[in-house]
Amino acid sequence: MADLPVVEVRASDLPVFCPNPGMPLWSSHPRVFLDVAGAGEAMCPYCGTRYRLVGEAKAGH
Repeated sequence: MADLPVVEVRASDLPVFCPNPGMPLWSSHPRVFLDVAGAGEAMCPYCGTRYRLVGEAKAGH
């Protein structure tokens, strides 16, 4: 699983969703919101892209 893409996000990027705006249109799938604030990392159930929180989430996220 180390070859799957990893997208680093910051607290200012929350809430995190996939597909993200930087992904090409051809790779679209239904939008899912991912909870990276709790565990610090989450994986998209559709495409396997991992999102990793850099730093700490602000209160309320």
